[in-house]
Amino acid sequence: MRETIRFTLNGRPVTLDTAADRTLLWVLRTDLDLTGTKYGCGEGVCGSCTVIVDGRIVRSCQATLGFVSGKDVTTIEGLAPDGKLHPVQEAFVEHGGYQCGYCTPGMIMSVYGLLLENPRASRDEILEGMEPNLCRCGAHTRIVRAIETAAAQMGGRND
Repeated sequence: MRETIRFTLNGRPVTLDTAADRTLLWVLRTDLDLTGTKYGCGEGVCGSCTVIVDGRIVRSCQATLGFVSGKDVTTIEGLAPDGKLHPVQEAFVEHGGYQCGYCTPGMIMSVYGLLLENPRASRDEILEGMEPNLCRCGAHTRIVRAIETAAAQMGGRND
């Protein structure tokens, strides 16, 4: 059944007339042409589809449009408005926190969400917070260095 769904996406209002049970991932990719959010496992396990909803980390393959109705959604595209990279994105570039790049958008969004929730995250908290995100290329060490750099640039870490 079609419904009118309204939410804020990357700072802009969105109104869709569609089924509320459609997954956010596929609406982002197919209806809204925001392909930075990736399909990985489709089960909410790998983290490739991570977005931020009302400041919280959410797997978009598991979130429905009904869930995001009235909420604020941020995708990887929303982190670089006007073409200026977010400190997390800059740190990933600086430290080579990617290899094939497939998991990178989800990793960056998870880092962003982690640092929103805990700007002074310790190394152990970073490792625990990023555990649910899979990187098959083995860039984990560089990713952790990028997170530590981003946290310091954002004013969270002193070490």
